[in-house]
Amino acid sequence: MNEAIGELEEALEYRFRNPELLTRALTHKSRASDREAAPQICDNERLEFLGDSILGFLVSERLLELLPGAPEGVLSKRKSRLVSETHLHTVARSLSLGRHLILGRTEQVNGGREKKTLLADAVEALIAAIYLDGGMDAARRFVLAHVAQHAAEGGEPEAADHKSALQELTQALKLPHPRYSVLSTHGPEHAKTFLVEVRVGGELTAQAKGPSKKSASQEAAQRVIEQIEASRGAGRAL
Repeated sequence: MNEAIGELEEALEYRFRNPELLTRALTHKSRASDREAAPQICDNERLEFLGDSILGFLVSERLLELLPGAPEGVLSKRKSRLVSETHLHTVARSLSLGRHLILGRTEQVNGGREKKTLLADAVEALIAAIYLDGGMDAARRFVLAHVAQHAAEGGEPEAADHKSALQELTQALKLPHPRYSVLSTHGPEHAKTFLVEVRVGGELTAQAKGPSKKSASQEAAQRVIEQIEASRGAGRAL
C-alpha cells in the first residue's frame, strides 16, 4: 500500500505531510459503509464538497489571469469545461487514480474504478486534501499542473492522454501495469527538466524528458505504445 501511495504522490507531484488526508480523499462511501470497514473510516464526500469550491475559485483566478479582456460569458464557458465531470474524469485517468481508490466490495465488483462520476469526485476530494495539507499554494500548483494547464485554449481538443491509452492497452493485452519513475531532475527551480522512465514488465521500457513530470511521463508512455504496436505488427509475442 505504501508503495502504491508513493507512486500516486509522484503522479500528483505532491507529498502529503498527513497521509490520512490522502487516504480519506481516496475512500468512497461504499467502503466507509462496508460492515467489514473500521467504524472510524470516513469517506471523501465532505472533501469533495470543499474541493469543488476550491477548484472553481482557482480555475476562475487562472482564467482572469490568462484572459484579462474576455467577457463574462467566455470566462463562464471555459470554466464550465474545466470543472466539468468529463474533464475531471480525464484528469483522473491521466493520474491512474482509479487503481488507488478505496472501494467497498460491491462497488469494486461493479466496476467502480472506471466510473466517470466516482473518478471526477475523487479529483475534487484530492484538491481539498492537498489544500488542507499544504495550503492554497499547494492546491493551486496541482490545479494549474493537472486541471487548468490548457485553460487558455477554450474548447479546443485537449492534449493526447498517452498514459491512459497505455493503461488501457496493457489491461487489454493482460500485460503488467505500467510503472513510472523519475530518473533525474536538472536545471533551476523555475526551469527544471525531468527524465522519466516507464516500464511494462521486464521487456518494455522507454525514457523521455520534459519540463514537468507529467509531460515527460506522457512522452515516455507514447514511446512504449509505439513499441507495443510495432511488436504486434511484426507478430511477436509480448
